[in-house]
Amino acid sequence: MKNKFAIGCLVQFYEIDIIKDYLLSVKHSLSTHKNKKNVIIDICLNLNQGLEQVDESKKSINDIRTEFTEMLSEVFGYDIQFNDCMNYNLRYTIHDAMGRSGIYTIADYRREFNERYCKQVDVLMWGESDALIPSQTWEVLDNLHTASVNNNVHKYVGFFSTCKMWDDTWKILEHSDFTDKPFIEMDTENWWSLRYNMSQKEMDEINNKTEDLDIRTTTQLKFNGCGLVISSDVIKSGANIPKSVFFVHEDTAFMNNCLIHFRNQLPQYIIKNILLVHNRKLPNKRMYIKGQDFSDGDMTRMRKQQYWFPNADKMSQMNAFNTTEQGYTYSWDDVFEEFKND
Repeated sequence: MKNKFAIGCLVQFYEIDIIKDYLLSVKHSLSTHKNKKNVIIDICLNLNQGLEQVDESKKSINDIRTEFTEMLSEVFGYDIQFNDCMNYNLRYTIHDAMGRSGIYTIADYRREFNERYCKQVDVLMWGESDALIPSQTWEVLDNLHTASVNNNVHKYVGFFSTCKMWDDTWKILEHSDFTDKPFIEMDTENWWSLRYNMSQKEMDEINNKTEDLDIRTTTQLKFNGCGLVISSDVIKSGANIPKSVFFVHEDTAFMNNCLIHFRNQLPQYIIKNILLVHNRKLPNKRMYIKGQDFSDGDMTRMRKQQYWFPNADKMSQMNAFNTTEQGYTYSWDDVFEEFKND
């Protein structure tokens, strides 16, 4: 591995039951590399309860904190006493600022991750708590970056392939084995489905069939945030998640910013026949949240039932599409405005 990388993941307190599979996949992806420390593994545990509170009758904040550090020790050999990790370049933080003033979201983390590491590494990658990272990741990205720079292409984004998605606009990102399969909204049984939860073994079986990489190039950017690859020069050039985007739609906002900043000329490499798994519908994805009903297992419905969610979702999305237009910039203060007297 010649080049340097950083992969970053925000872990919300309610994701503590799912994060281990992501961590193991990152470790597995580095298992054959001698220069493991060329990859910075950045992880932030968010313990802020400004939006959702911990159900202390099921698990305490201190329990979650302890479980997290013990997991890092088990997976990566992190020495808690000496704050050291001998074989991996592991860096972790715990965000535990209190109340609404300490609200910390995926948009905040990814913006800061880009800024923090763009001068330290050659390539950035956005991890996600419900993702599985392919074992081929670093070899592919190492060769891709070297070849790209040798061709005087220093600024680019990249994306590994994904499962069957919602509509045909996503076909360019779908893995070759998935793209001709039918889309059935509530399908949880078929391996190509958006809602199917795939294991590391299943992903490896698909990826290990690949002999020659199929890499497509486009300037019509299309990606989501799970597994997004960004050459550091993109961030150093001034493109990032706008500060106005405070909650979700940070991936769309970053994409729009890149399209504007690079005048529709930024190349995107799509590794068409290497699958990166995104298990969006894990049954234990949102655990230990006070006042939530887990009876039907629909995590999306449960989040949308939070009183603040509709405003936060709508306002953050409006900001994501309003970066170059006149118009009001919303914030968390606006989200909670109508509830301040409750």
